[in-house]
Amino acid sequence: MRKYSFNQISLTQYIFIIFETQVGIGVLSLPRDLAKTGGTDGWISILLGWMLSLILSLVVIQIMGKNPEYTLLELLSQYFGKWVGKSLSVIWILYAAYAASVVMFSTINMIKLWIVPEVRDFILMILFIIPIYIITKQGIRVIGIFAEIVFIVSLWMPFLLLYAFKDSHWLFLLPIGKEGFFPILSTVKSTILSFLGFELAFILYPFLTDKKSASKGILIANSLSMIIFVTVTVISFVRFSPDEIKDYAYPTLNLLKLIQLPFLERLEIIFLSIYLCTLFMTIIPYLYTAALGASQLCGKQDHRNVLRILMCLWVLSSFIFIPSSSQINQMGKSWGAAGTYVAYVFPILLWIYGRLFHHAGKEPKQ
Repeated sequence: MRKYSFNQISLTQYIFIIFETQVGIGVLSLPRDLAKTGGTDGWISILLGWMLSLILSLVVIQIMGKNPEYTLLELLSQYFGKWVGKSLSVIWILYAAYAASVVMFSTINMIKLWIVPEVRDFILMILFIIPIYIITKQGIRVIGIFAEIVFIVSLWMPFLLLYAFKDSHWLFLLPIGKEGFFPILSTVKSTILSFLGFELAFILYPFLTDKKSASKGILIANSLSMIIFVTVTVISFVRFSPDEIKDYAYPTLNLLKLIQLPFLERLEIIFLSIYLCTLFMTIIPYLYTAALGASQLCGKQDHRNVLRILMCLWVLSSFIFIPSSSQINQMGKSWGAAGTYVAYVFPILLWIYGRLFHHAGKEPKQ
């Protein structure tokens, strides 16, 4: 029985959802984060982070392949029983809700810094919530369609950054490995936040029409993210000095300020206005995961009531909580720390337990 046959996504939509969730917020600040710990060798850490995320992605697919009709939240109850399973589900729901909240507040902070500094936070919150709610309430099928539209609309953006190669200094990258291998290895943890998003395969897998291609799809999604991260990071490293890049909160946007077009000014504002769609595609999958999980936890099929509650909490919080840039940075670090356990450690432990579970002959009832 296909429980989700009415709300399925194609392989292409599956790839774009994971890819856009990963690149959304991380690509804007990643060059600075890498430069702080790994210097101009930080781009090598991206390759190591990509390999790590790819391995864990395949572990996720291996787990879900044995239980193709269950989302993670349903599977946990099958594996661990009602109470332990629900407790683990609550952790996952809180993680997804927090991830969506971090990106939402980061987006508001970014728009205020770069475009409309005088606008109150709650006004931006309400404006952003409207399209996010309209898309999320429709379910994963509409989210997949939106992901395809966002990909098409933003396809020109990476090529725009190639203009920044003018007056670049490739000597900034040399010598490669000048600080040794340990700084490169320690910088890998800075890539964890950027590659977060692959763990959503736990939720997306049951909705995928072509489940046999799930491994290939998540490989493509992670590889696309890696290519974007390496490209943006290398361009930033050769355009800014190693010390200068550390002073920019969002080096990618500062790159756009350097691009001079005779017919256009303040290119970064136009870029960021359109890039909002990609930022929304980081928020929406996590928000949907939280709403769907909370609904399933309460025994409900309709996730819209939970979604409305989350939207109201966001609006109320925007009146009383106005995070500074440093607080936004701390929230991002705490999300990355939580993601280390939820996206990297948890799948390995669940895979080991699942092997024992199936070996004992306790197959979930389909």
